[in-house]
Amino acid sequence: MTRAAAVITVSTRAAAGVYDDLTGPVIADWCRSRGFTVDALVASDAGVGDAVQSALETRPDLLLTTGGTGIAPDDSTPDAVRPLLSRELPGFGEELRRRGNAVSPHALLSRALAGVAGSTLLVCLPGSTGGVRDGLDLLDGILDHLLDQLRGGHHDG
Repeated sequence: MTRAAAVITVSTRAAAGVYDDLTGPVIADWCRSRGFTVDALVASDAGVGDAVQSALETRPDLLLTTGGTGIAPDDSTPDAVRPLLSRELPGFGEELRRRGNAVSPHALLSRALAGVAGSTLLVCLPGSTGGVRDGLDLLDGILDHLLDQLRGGHHDG
């Protein structure tokens, strides 16, 4: 069974070519190593809502964003994504902040979140390489079970 993932880097400067996207390729490689086909793009902070809605129309199994989860004036990823979720998974963001806080208190400023939009698992990760690493490590332990549950799987065992 082929699984599809979409990866959206949210960065106005990366979208404009001011600097390289350092986290989107890491996420895309992580997805590919787990058997997903990947569609990746870079969006400006102002365009994140449209980019996420467009990606959801393709019905990926997994949609990951990176960036725009902080408190800067143009950080709007969670604000654009939250209305699209039918169910939020608050434990994901809580655990990501807890893990990050062990390294840096700045992790507590992240508004990272996860939830379900239709049949898609949607996860908004920070734009930092450390936040992405922590988020992917956290997803590693639950991804297959979570996707199975979205497809109607049972809690065996």
